[in-house]
Order: sequence, then C-alpha cells, then structure tokens
Amino acid sequence: MENTNYIWVTFEKELLHRYPEAPIDVEFLKYPHRHMFKFKVWVEVFHNDRDIEFIMFKRFLVNYMSAIDEDMNFLSCEMLSNKIHQIITKEYPKRNVMIEVSEDGENGSFKTYPKKSES
Repeated sequence: MENTNYIWVTFEKELLHRYPEAPIDVEFLKYPHRHMFKFKVWVEVFHNDRDIEFIMFKRFLVNYMSAIDEDMNFLSCEMLSNKIHQIITKEYPKRNVMIEVSEDGENGSFKTYPKKSES
C-alpha cells in the first residue's frame, strides 16, 4: 500500500448563519447567530519539497473566505466544506482533500473528498 502525503492549514472566520428548518427543541437556531468558524484543511501533496507551500495555500483559502459575506444565511458546516472543496479542486486538481469545519471549535463536520479518477 502506498503512502499518501498531506499538508494542512488552519484558519478561522467570524460569520453569521441560521437554520430556517430548525426543530422546535433548537428553534433559536432559526435566527441569525454568530460563530467563530474554525477550519482545518488537508490537501494531498506529491513530493516532500513544498509541492504546495503552506503559507500560500492558507492565503488562498483565507482570501476565498474573505469574499464570503458575514451572513452565510443557511449554510451548514458541511455545506461550507463543500464550497471550500470546490475552489481547492479548481486550483489544485486531482488531489485528495479533507476538511474540518467547526462552530467555535466545539461542534462541526469532517469530510473526505477523494480525488476524481481520470476519465
């Protein structure tokens, strides 16, 4: 079995969101509320000498996130993860990616995105 190598970066962003279909037990989530969203993103690298440079990768992601409005409306951690994955695959295609997104470092999601096989 072959090893898969990754680099990872972390960053955070203060955002508002809401859950319009929230069940009655957590009805307060229907209204805009603030979180400090924390991100940890892994991306596959193909060699050991800065295939993707940490600082440049982090800046790329932070710049993308700065374009997201402070009010994310109804986006969940999983939906936000998918959006980040889409921009990573445009810039860094054919790589495995893993993304962790949390609300305040307390609750969140972890998603793995296998690289697309060549057709």
